[in-house]
Amino acid sequence: MTLDVSPDSRLGSARVPLYSTEFAADPQGAYRAMRDRFGSLVPVDLVPGVPATLVIGYRTAVRILNDPDHFPADPRMWQRDIPADCPVLPMMCYRPNAIRTAGEEHLRHRQATVAGLAGVDLHQLHRTVEGIALPVINTFCADGSADLLSQYAFPVIFATINAMLGVPDAIGGRVATGMAQMFEGGDQAVEGTRMLEHALYDLVRLKQVEPGDDVTTRLVRHPQRLTDEELMNQVLTLYGAGIEPTLNLILNTVRVMLTDPRFGGDLLGGSLSTRDALDEVLYTDPPMANFCTTYPRQPILVDDVWLPAHQPVVISMAACNNDPAIGTGNFLDNRAHLAWSTGPHGCPARSPAYLIAQEAIDQLLDALPELQLAVPADELVWRPGPFHRALAGLPVVFPRTAALAVPG
Repeated sequence: MTLDVSPDSRLGSARVPLYSTEFAADPQGAYRAMRDRFGSLVPVDLVPGVPATLVIGYRTAVRILNDPDHFPADPRMWQRDIPADCPVLPMMCYRPNAIRTAGEEHLRHRQATVAGLAGVDLHQLHRTVEGIALPVINTFCADGSADLLSQYAFPVIFATINAMLGVPDAIGGRVATGMAQMFEGGDQAVEGTRMLEHALYDLVRLKQVEPGDDVTTRLVRHPQRLTDEELMNQVLTLYGAGIEPTLNLILNTVRVMLTDPRFGGDLLGGSLSTRDALDEVLYTDPPMANFCTTYPRQPILVDDVWLPAHQPVVISMAACNNDPAIGTGNFLDNRAHLAWSTGPHGCPARSPAYLIAQEAIDQLLDALPELQLAVPADELVWRPGPFHRALAGLPVVFPRTAALAVPG
């Protein structure tokens, strides 16, 4: 593809806009063009007026992700000059959590989060997803069509995260309303953020007096003794990190399984498994394509490029995984990808995330084995945005079927 660039007079170069619809439609073509023009480090705009460096070289990314002393994840110096209405600020701003901190503060939050997730019983989680997925399928299986984003993947993931966190229905409803308003943008987003935070503070205080076998209780009881603000932000992070990437992973994997004959045109004759499809998507087209943002403490020379102090350095997991310098073209049974990141900020929830995605897909395909796309694959719409690889919807059709029996 022809690389779309915008002039940047401050650097005397051109920046690639990661927010364009053209980039969303063909990111791999854009990464190839970037590599030809810029090498491993690419000047980009996350949104208009917000410059960053995108890392598209695998070895360079691994070096940066394992060097938190020179590349900390704390954005506070950067965000001092960012307008409050900047659309990427909610995804990048400082919060006292394991993602947006560095040094001892990061270690404090990371230890609590890892311990909270380590207590998740994967066998019980399997049963939880099954018990959630089947009733959701029953809401549309008699219709013969559905949008898997809004009607299946989101409600299944949201209910599963609520179960893992021990969220009662009343608080879960407020969380859902707050999140919906956040996605509306503008004044609605401000009110939605406030509602979501208040709901999660109430969850934290509930678990302090009524503990349960859940992630929130384990965070509350962790020896690090996190404050209520820190606890709220850890739970908020688990929602954000648990919903959007898992949602995209499920939809992107189902898309591959419905269009790639290796996984079965009718889903019964394919020779490869759901886990194979998940691994291929994580390797070739990960649901969080560009993330793992760091902010150099001072100007630093990397691959003959000077990176400015405090300006975002964003790892492109999608481009790095497909770096010709390390790629063999054989993605199956090869999990040496960066979809879960690596180093001190590597994802601590990969096992639950794998299980939720695989179980949600398997339940869907077992229930509706003749599932097909409702539109040609090249007519599916990808949501623009600098960070995610996300479909705007996944419309499907299937023979109408009676409601499924739900295990008691």
